[in-house]
Amino acid sequence: MARAPETELTEEFFGALDRTAGAAPLYVQIARRLEAAIAAGELAAGTRLENEVSMAERLGLSRPTIRQAIQDLVDKGMLVRRRGVGTQVLQRPVARAVDLTSLHEDLQKSGNAPATTVLSHRVEAADAETAEHLGVAVGTPTLHLRRLRLIGATPLAILHNVLPAPFADITAAELVGSGLYETLRARGVVFSVAHQTIGARAAEADEADLLDIESGAPLLTMHRTALDHSGQIVEWGDHCYRPDLYSFETTLVSR
Repeated sequence: MARAPETELTEEFFGALDRTAGAAPLYVQIARRLEAAIAAGELAAGTRLENEVSMAERLGLSRPTIRQAIQDLVDKGMLVRRRGVGTQVLQRPVARAVDLTSLHEDLQKSGNAPATTVLSHRVEAADAETAEHLGVAVGTPTLHLRRLRLIGATPLAILHNVLPAPFADITAAELVGSGLYETLRARGVVFSVAHQTIGARAAEADEADLLDIESGAPLLTMHRTALDHSGQIVEWGDHCYRPDLYSFETTLVSR
């Protein structure tokens, strides 16, 4: 996935720094301005800051001063340093309840702006593994989808779904503006129950590139088989998520 260009932060961005005796340390002043800009949305999630050397030269400050300001916001979870990527504004983590909902719906409800890139969309005959997941005969037409889900411009998850023949006519265009479950409900599906497994594994090279992380970095995983009110399987999903931006929540009740 293409890296976002670096954002140059000029002296005007930070305003006049107070260099008089007794003033807050320069790194604190810079950290406060960066924090305020992130909170106000002036520096959106995913924004790459220019490197410390360039910023120090631009502001006429030492590199340790800039490094300390950035580290302050890294410690607060507002910036993240990634090798080969640089320093980025961190997307606010998404905590998702373990309910029978789609990621698209959950992001909308939490006030985030979901975006979707359809990576692949194809109809193919079910092999033995697909047939077992969907409870259909081998050779039956099935729709295979692979999508990248983002919050704004920040990649969050890779979603792989397989659907049985009745839904093989769902188009890629339908899935750009809507979630899969929303699309299925519009076709009359009434979801009843799902079997779900949550786990973790290392990111493969193509996943790391799509999610803007290092190859081999940890990923959260979720496998789900969803059934409708008649007990028919309507979709099987194999998803992976960036753990720095995503978590599952559940409530435990004593028996």
